[in-house]
Amino acid sequence: MSTQPATNKTPRLLLIDSNVFFAKRLGDALKNEGFDVVHNTQSSYALTSLEWDTPAAILCATNLREMGAFELPKIIHGDAKTAHIPIIAMGDGGDQALMAAFRAGCDDYVDRRLGPENIATHVRTFLKSHLEGFQPTQMLNSQETALSGSLSHLDLPGVVQMLCHSRQSGALHINATEVDGVLFFEAGDISHAECGDLIGDDAVVRIVQNAQGLENGVYKFIPGAEATTRTVLRSATDLMLDALRQLDERGENEDDFGATEGGQ
Repeated sequence: MSTQPATNKTPRLLLIDSNVFFAKRLGDALKNEGFDVVHNTQSSYALTSLEWDTPAAILCATNLREMGAFELPKIIHGDAKTAHIPIIAMGDGGDQALMAAFRAGCDDYVDRRLGPENIATHVRTFLKSHLEGFQPTQMLNSQETALSGSLSHLDLPGVVQMLCHSRQSGALHINATEVDGVLFFEAGDISHAECGDLIGDDAVVRIVQNAQGLENGVYKFIPGAEATTRTVLRSATDLMLDALRQLDERGENEDDFGATEGGQ
């Protein structure tokens, strides 16, 4: 007689959001995706239960008065007992939202303007890759074994983070109007990148920058594909932060230039 524990336990999700009406709708959507949802309006109270009632993940709003999603990683990931719990930040969007979430140490980011159903689907997809490993046949209604999709539905940093969290090896091809590149992954780390005449770290930055905000870009991940050399030396998170920071600085410079021109 087998003594192995059951593996079909319903994953518990800790939802922290001060908007009770929105949280109720989101909670229902998450339950429809197979989650057991525990809702709290305050992070400080919610954290008291982590050690004895550990959730599969924490979905926390960024606009809380006291302690929002961006403040949680230092606390959660700083304690060995809770360091494994992924934190998904839920904010109101904006050009700097994704960058801010990565910089704060969050594991993922989702825009609350997508609505409860789309947020719930996003959370399910993220946790499937984070907890069970990347299983494309479960995420796509297709016989193909490669992950593919449109960048208008899932931005490139989100795709890269998903592949990193699930420790995948293979090649991610990105094709769009202004970018034609490939990122090679080795057990969740980007090992090689090519984009035009660029290779390595510079190629990663160029790909992320050119793919940001595109509506017609596509991506396709080929599991098992290997690079013949290693050219990327920095972490994926550092490179994406650099790419997004440069875009932000470029936008500020353009705004300053426009203001100067307008004032003449």
